[in-house]
Amino acid sequence: MGQETATDRRVDHHRPQAGTAAEDRPLGPVVELPPDRTQAILEAAKRIGSLLKAKQHPFALAGGVAAYAHGAVVRLQHDADFCIRREDAEAVTRTLHEAGLEVFVPPEDWLIKARCLGQDIDLLLELAGRPVTSELLDRAEELPVDSVHMPVLAATDLVSSLLASFSEHHCDFGAVLSVVRPLREKVDWPGVRAEQADRPMGAAFLFLLERLRVIESDRTPDGGADAVDRLDRVNGMNGSDRVNGINGSDRPNRQRAVAR
Repeated sequence: MGQETATDRRVDHHRPQAGTAAEDRPLGPVVELPPDRTQAILEAAKRIGSLLKAKQHPFALAGGVAAYAHGAVVRLQHDADFCIRREDAEAVTRTLHEAGLEVFVPPEDWLIKARCLGQDIDLLLELAGRPVTSELLDRAEELPVDSVHMPVLAATDLVSSLLASFSEHHCDFGAVLSVVRPLREKVDWPGVRAEQADRPMGAAFLFLLERLRVIESDRTPDGGADAVDRLDRVNGMNGSDRVNGINGSDRPNRQRAVAR
């Protein structure tokens, strides 16, 4: 074993040394994901649902927590939504106040806000621009939210409300698609189509569902072609072309190649 020399002790300062912070340094900017608040929001929803049930207030769970109750895989980030009738708003507010919860009325006149277990709660007096009615609440299904059973908006009403919320300023098809897929067997699609017929965003989303084969294509009253086939004809395609991945503009080239 020879003696250590100055050369042996020389350090390459351009190369990160083992055990230094340099080797743990990220290669790019760090993007922090929002915290997963799903369980916290579920706990708040269970608390509010239990309070409303105990006082026998008519209500129905809505929004993302309702989608969760129906079986959709959701990542809750904002709040828990409950539908209540406008005529019950004062009694519901009193119940929440008596439970020690903070309740306040925002500038919007179609909801009441509350705080429960550190989470935001929206008590909706209107759903997609329409008043919450006894008929809407009567259609609700009794479903478990974790361990607490409570009324949850029927799948058709839930999907209709999500589609009705689309606008030029908010049109997130991806988020709603993840909710619709697991609910598709429970939804009255003819009814949803009729409701969305005059709404361009909702009608476009329904067409997307048809193209993705999530739902069946609607048929014309005279038994004509469905929406997918009508689009294919516009593009110069037929059913076999779609299956084989042939664009309508490519068909003459294919035919000439076969002729040769």
